[in-house]
Amino acid sequence: MNLFIQEAAERDILRQIEWYAEKGVPAIGLRFSDAVAESLKAVIAMPLSGAPKATTNPRLAGLRTWPVKGFDEFRIYCLVQPELLTVLRVLHDNRDTDALLRRQVVQG
Repeated sequence: MNLFIQEAAERDILRQIEWYAEKGVPAIGLRFSDAVAESLKAVIAMPLSGAPKATTNPRLAGLRTWPVKGFDEFRIYCLVQPELLTVLRVLHDNRDTDALLRRQVVQG
C-alpha cells in the first residue's frame, strides 16, 4: 500500500514538534515524530481497523482515525483506498476536529 501524507498533516506534525521544543522538551517532540511514524506503519498494516469517523464533508466519505501510539490524545485522520492510504490530518482531541474536517480538501 502506498502512503500519501497531505501538507496539512505534515504541518500538524511539525507544529506539534515545534510546540514541544518551545516548551523546552524537544526530546518529547522527537518521540512524538517517531510515534507518528510507528503509528503510520500500523495503519498501513491494518488500514481498515481504524475507527470510522463521521463527517459532514462528502469528500471524506470513509474517513478513519487511528491513535498516535504513546500520544493517545492525538489521532491520525486518513482515507483508505485499495492501494493508497491518504493521511489528511494529525490532530489533538481538544481541537475542533469537526470544523477542521468540514473544510478539509483531499489532495492527490
